[in-house]
Amino acid sequence: MKLFVKHRQFTQSILCTLVLAGLLTACDSSDDDTMSTDDSTTVVDTSTDNGVSTDNSTDGVICDYSYSEFNDSESIGYNSESQWTCADDMRELVANGIPDHEVGTFPNDGNPNMITEQVITASITLLPVQTDVATQLGGPSGPQGYVLNGVKIDASTAGTCDDSGLICDAAMNVGNWNIEALGQSSFDFGTDDNNAHVQPSGEYHYHGIPEGFITLHGGSSDTMTLIAWASDGFPIYARYGYTTADDATSELKVVTGSYQLVTEVSDSRPSTDLYALGTFKQDWEYVEGSGDLDECNGRVGVTPEFPNGIYHYYATDSYPFFQRCVKGEVESTGQLPPA
Repeated sequence: MKLFVKHRQFTQSILCTLVLAGLLTACDSSDDDTMSTDDSTTVVDTSTDNGVSTDNSTDGVICDYSYSEFNDSESIGYNSESQWTCADDMRELVANGIPDHEVGTFPNDGNPNMITEQVITASITLLPVQTDVATQLGGPSGPQGYVLNGVKIDASTAGTCDDSGLICDAAMNVGNWNIEALGQSSFDFGTDDNNAHVQPSGEYHYHGIPEGFITLHGGSSDTMTLIAWASDGFPIYARYGYTTADDATSELKVVTGSYQLVTEVSDSRPSTDLYALGTFKQDWEYVEGSGDLDECNGRVGVTPEFPNGIYHYYATDSYPFFQRCVKGEVESTGQLPPA
């Protein structure tokens, strides 16, 4: 893929302590490359030039990606900068963390933070190796990956509640019950239509499917859309995959995760009268075969970029939205290089 774009277009009532001030500390260019669909929307067509790999390497797939465009969203006003290159068995990212699509209003009632430019760098292997080990990532352990626009994926939150449910904090460990950003209505983390919000550092990041990015890049139900690279080097696709994982002639379908709400609620859990099931990470359990994917929201199968098959992840409408773990080899801490 070669992409160069440079232009401007112009509650529930409960007894609870929710500290918002520290919210989510853990949580070949040509004129044909863009298509203006109306006065305010630009679709970047990347559907035919992602590249193809037929071996165990991801080299040759989206190895020449450079994006620079002013984002005039009310809450931004910066250029979105993202560049991916491949060399010496590594995929390198340099970005400023500014998304390339419209965003919601920040700060907002659920998120008091402003979007600011970041210094984003990451080195991800071009030779991912699938293992039987699920390595948990997120927060201090490092992002689950990066969307092509250079915005990180950090699907969990640092929010917790104690067993009573009367003491909850959006950014600190006050109990054993980890609050989810999406799929619940008890806590407002101020996420926008892209399932994203902002950390106190000013870093915009995704908890779920980056809808604006997919729209901008022409994603649809007619094709699989590669949107990101996981920190272990495997690709991440959005929403759609083949009905038969190893058959590219099978119909595309909405791929679903394999997590279900627990059937037995722990006696130590805050009351479901206060917080419906689905509010906490512990409300979900992996049930093999109940969906299309494994415990890390991935599977082995063919994709347009990898016609011989590869392990790959999905961003899904169903829990866990983005993978919370990876199946490839990563550093023992799960961390990417400093970003």
